[in-house]
Amino acid sequence: MNHFLSLLDLTPDELRYLLGRAVELKEEWKAGGNPPLLKDKTLGLLFQKPSLRTRVSFEVGMHHLGGHALYLSPFEIQLGKRESVPDVARVLARYVDGLMARVFAHSDILTLAEYSSVPIINGLSDYNHPCQGLADFLTIIERKGWDLGGRKLAFVGDGNNVAVSLLFGATLLGMDFAITGPQGYELPSDVWKVGQKFAAASGSQLQASHDPHEIVTGADVIYTDVWASMGQEDEAAERARTFKPYQVNQELVTEAKSDVIVMHCLPAHRGQEITDEVCDGPHSVLWDQAENRMHAQKAILVELMA
Repeated sequence: MNHFLSLLDLTPDELRYLLGRAVELKEEWKAGGNPPLLKDKTLGLLFQKPSLRTRVSFEVGMHHLGGHALYLSPFEIQLGKRESVPDVARVLARYVDGLMARVFAHSDILTLAEYSSVPIINGLSDYNHPCQGLADFLTIIERKGWDLGGRKLAFVGDGNNVAVSLLFGATLLGMDFAITGPQGYELPSDVWKVGQKFAAASGSQLQASHDPHEIVTGADVIYTDVWASMGQEDEAAERARTFKPYQVNQELVTEAKSDVIVMHCLPAHRGQEITDEVCDGPHSVLWDQAENRMHAQKAILVELMA
């Protein structure tokens, strides 16, 4: 693995290996600390979009592994404006041992990977969010076990970059994937076709419907995300009206399995896509998810940079 750009790039065995490595690193950390596998290594953190979890989890994860992280703000770099993306990749590769980029356009991630001589990690793009996806499946495995055959992940909301990574991860691991949202906000057709290909190989069952009650029935996991992501602020009011029937509330949760877990990649707009009662309720694993960003990303960092 030279870069970490999308779960689409992994085989089922490679995904399971990374998840297993994340489990080991988390257990080591809980037992007293990780060995300095990245001693004297530096990770550049290039941000176009602000973040709480991405920045802190990568910085602290590098610290745990004996390395160092360098934050590069949107105002300092101005990727593609002040300096071309290829030139930024070429320059930073001379200074750091790896680069995490959190960007708007996925094409910028691909260009960074093309021109960089050090590993590139996709910390989020408009296409997918593979670091979040890896952390999510780590959380699911902790609660539901490694055998995900016949387990159902139900995504409620916009067919966005998080949903893309969840579809790829679920179908690679043999987990059933179902998605519901308003008409016009479905997953892209090319993404769905990839999911169908993976599902045919792994035995996953796929389901898509505009009826949230149909989708959450029998679900082991209910997952939701914000209705308007960064860069979609002008659409927020319209989306709030359109997505209102797709709120994850206690009534909807009761239609899933009795031991269902509820997930959200955060930040949550409480009272919109999810209620306080569910966020803070017994089915919520939101805070385990947030912590697992660090442990999953440690596995990526060790694989790419150790």
